Parts: sequence; structure tokens; C-alpha cells
Amino acid sequence: MSGVRPLRYAGRALAVILAGAFVGLLAYGLLSQADDTTIDDSLSRAQAVPAPAFELRVLQTGDAASATARALTPALADGRLALRELRGTPVVLNFWASWCLPCREEAPTLQAAWVAQRSRGVALLGLNMQDITDDARAFLREFGATYPNVRDGSNGVARRYGVTGLPETFFISARGDVVGHVIGVVSPVQLRDGIAAAVAGRPAGVAEGGQRRRTR
Repeated sequence: MSGVRPLRYAGRALAVILAGAFVGLLAYGLLSQADDTTIDDSLSRAQAVPAPAFELRVLQTGDAASATARALTPALADGRLALRELRGTPVVLNFWASWCLPCREEAPTLQAAWVAQRSRGVALLGLNMQDITDDARAFLREFGATYPNVRDGSNGVARRYGVTGLPETFFISARGDVVGHVIGVVSPVQLRDGIAAAVAGRPAGVAEGGQRRRTR
């Protein structure tokens, strides 16, 4: 019997350790999947918030038919783009994927906005995520999108921005602060108002757009 008791205690100890490890992994999983709401919380209080930094591989450099596009060329030339390289330029940052049906609805609106705004010192930047590179490029060709795009194979950047579905659009001032956010397909009016807020550097809040797809 003396040999059974230590084994029994050892078994209980192992069970406690395994249970603790399971709880720890569960907590880690929940925290790692939690969406960051910092941006929307700040915008709801009419407060701008620094845009989360990122550096991603360039998917498409875009055209060079305007002063804005030419100004972006040096930042895009090395095949990677860091958000800090766009400091001094108001930015429309659009999260999208080729498998996102609402993104197809939105694409012509974004291209029209780029054509209208690229000569006014405003940059439109697409951020393709959770996608296949060839599919993403085929999407851009299909819709004749000529604005710069970067690619995040995961959803790491999206989580830092609090993105939970596609498409979503953020408006970033020349100082690098997020001043507006549209959840879902952005309308021409929402684009106009968001760009005006980015140019002025004033918070425009969070707006509901059209349909969207949950991120994978």
C-alpha cells in the first residue's frame, strides 16, 4: 500500500498541472482572438487615435499619373511599405479580400475616389488580407484598380485595427491619426466625408456602411 499512495498523489498532481495548462491555453486563445476596440472607442468620444503601425509587402504599386502617386513611388520602390512612410499625406486605408463578395460591390467606388482624389494629395491604400496573391491581383485587374495595395497573408494588422469583417475603411490624417472608420461597404458620401475629415485632421466617428463578410 505504501507504494500505491505516492502514485496516487503523483496522478492527482499531474491532473492538476494538466488542468492548469488547459485553462491557460484557453485563456490565451480567447485573448489572442479578442478584437481590439481601442480605435472605435476613441472615435465614439470624438477623439482621434494614432494609427497602428505596420510594414507589409507591396501587392501593387499603382499608377504614377498624379502628384500623389509619384510621391508614393519611393516608399513603394523596395517592395515593402510602412505606414510611417506615408506620414504627411492623408490616407484612406481599405481592408479587403478577393473572396469577399461585398468588396466586389465596393471596388468601383474606391477606384472612382482614387481617380478624383489622387491629384489632391490624398492617398488610397488597399490592404489585402487572408487571401491568395494571384486571386488578389486578378481582383485588382478585373476592377481596373490603379491605387497602391499591400498584402497581409494573415489578419494580424486587421486585429490591431479592430477589423472583424470585410470590407472596412479607415481614414488617417497627415499626422498619422485615425479620424474615421466605416464598417462595411463604404458609400461615395462616406468616402467624401471621411476624406474631408482626414484632410482637416478632425475626428469623424464610426459609421455603418453596407454589407460585409466576417474575417476568416
